[in-house]
Amino acid sequence: MSDPSNTGPVGQDAERLSPEAQAVLGKARRSFGISIGILLLGFMAIGFAIVYRVMRDAPPPSMAQTLSVPAGAEVVSATTGDGAINVLYRLDGAMVLALFDRGTGEHISSVQIVADGAPRL
Repeated sequence: MSDPSNTGPVGQDAERLSPEAQAVLGKARRSFGISIGILLLGFMAIGFAIVYRVMRDAPPPSMAQTLSVPAGAEVVSATTGDGAINVLYRLDGAMVLALFDRGTGEHISSVQIVADGAPRL
C-alpha cells in the first residue's frame, strides 16, 4: 500500500522533475492551450452563425399594400427608403413628389416640382 501522507509534489521536499520531463510537460501544456484556443474559436464561430441566421431570417418590415394618388395622375416612379414610399407622378402637366408612410400607406406630404424658365448650364 502507498503512504497516505505522501500526496505528491507539494511543498519544498517535493522531488524536482528532470529537464526531459519538464520539456514534455511544457509541450503538453502548449498543446492543451492550442487545443482549447481552437475549441473556443469554434464555439465563437457557431455563435456568430446562429446570430447571423436569426438576424437574416427576421421578417421584413411591414409595407403598405395600396397607396392613393389623385385621379388622372400618371405615376412616373415609386421607390422606398427611410421608412417612406416616394411616389413621383405627373398631374395636369406638373410633377409631384408624394411621400407615404411605409407601414400604413398614409400620405405624409407632397412637393410640387416646377421647372424654371431659365436654361441650366
